[in-house]
Amino acid sequence: MAKGKLYGIILAGGVGSRFWPLSRASAPKQLQEVAGTDSLLKGTIKRLSPLIPTDRISIVTSQAQAEITRTHLNFGNTQNGRTLKASKKDKQTNQPLIKQPELIIEPSGRNTAPAIGLAALELIKRDPDAIMAVLPADHLIKSGPLFRKTLKAAAIAAKDNSLITFGIVPTTPETGYGYIKVKTPASSKKTEGIKIKKVDRFIEKPDKRRAKKYLKDGGYYWNSGIFVWRASAILDELKEHLPKVYKTLVAIDNGSISAADYDKIESVSIDYGIMERSKNVKVIEATFPWSDMGSWTSLEDVYKADKDGNIIQGRVVDIGSTGSYIIGSYRVVATIGLKDLIIIDTPDATLVCPKDKAQQVRDLVKILKKKNYSEYEVHVTVNRPWGSYTVLEGGDNYKLKKIYVAPLSRLSLQMHRRRSEHWVVTSGRALVQRGEETVELTENQSTYIPKGVKHRLKNPSSDTPLVIIEVQNGDYLEEDDIVRFEDDYARVK
Repeated sequence: MAKGKLYGIILAGGVGSRFWPLSRASAPKQLQEVAGTDSLLKGTIKRLSPLIPTDRISIVTSQAQAEITRTHLNFGNTQNGRTLKASKKDKQTNQPLIKQPELIIEPSGRNTAPAIGLAALELIKRDPDAIMAVLPADHLIKSGPLFRKTLKAAAIAAKDNSLITFGIVPTTPETGYGYIKVKTPASSKKTEGIKIKKVDRFIEKPDKRRAKKYLKDGGYYWNSGIFVWRASAILDELKEHLPKVYKTLVAIDNGSISAADYDKIESVSIDYGIMERSKNVKVIEATFPWSDMGSWTSLEDVYKADKDGNIIQGRVVDIGSTGSYIIGSYRVVATIGLKDLIIIDTPDATLVCPKDKAQQVRDLVKILKKKNYSEYEVHVTVNRPWGSYTVLEGGDNYKLKKIYVAPLSRLSLQMHRRRSEHWVVTSGRALVQRGEETVELTENQSTYIPKGVKHRLKNPSSDTPLVIIEVQNGDYLEEDDIVRFEDDYARVK
């Protein structure tokens, strides 16, 4: 591989808790279809092409999210936990026709500085002169050509070992973003026709008064969290400013320290750990339409409000509301006379809050987790590498599910210690391995899987999905009552 090329590093380990109840740990924001036909992650990947091809893109994610990220890239988008559209696959191999980016898996999430350092160590082994573009997976950028032009200019500017950060030209006195103050105009120059300036300092999220002053005074940019630099340059900066983090990352990369030690690394952002301390930082002026999709108020960047200032999606009937965001799903949501409210309805949870409290949704999710409410983590529909399942109903000793198995896909060979299962085929064909026997079932046929019996479900059709209704009975019905013996997706639990 030629040296000094531009590579894409996409950070995709977050949960996006401020987008609850749509975003959850098992279906995070970056895997959701927020605007258009692609998820935010897939949109990020596609936006890099043709400047950065897929074989030069890596996705950094945590061990906890590796499987759902890989499943999403191999299968399809999700919204409210539903699978929307499957990726095109080769009918013989059931594999995606387009090569997917590789995953760089962190043992656990330790903020952006360790994640970027880990990616830089991986990348420099492939290309010692590599230039890396670091991009969050959850940004919405509407102008691909202008974005790629800016990215190309940043890559050229990074060749002198500068750390290039993208500064978004502010349009409003936004208090939800950090700001970058640049030095005098004399410090600026142009690369590929795009302004690049020296950074004076980074500023934490301001209050409304200071944000208005920044907008009026000029010389300030929103901090986008998009960076471009040589992989070797960022490693040198880590070594200088975060020596303990750097030392541990190198040791893990060399295999001399177990991955468990990753949990002990300081959790520090790249902004605080490096960008605010380095003397080599420059900002490139980004004029493309941009949103970091940080909270529900970001819907203003996606949808056009109606004449009353409302953004209404889904099965919603409204009378007389103003300035409100109302997003429905399966159920009808009926509203009257709302003012500046957010209502997000999903099959199993509904959020209602004033628009000016949107940032506090993250705190709400922490409370849900503390109370051990499963809705903080999972939807009623959960995607799997082979398809998905939807919990329809449950009680003390039973659970009712709808299971969708994609063409030519199969579940693991498994056993349950504390539950039995009844399967009824509602559409498609099922190949069922039960103990030592294998049977084929068609629509309206059923089978019974006793406790302790090895079993496997497969869809033998190359073009027709399999849908079954599963009735579970037992004294424990959670997903961790699975013992896997064989699995096509290398899962252990």
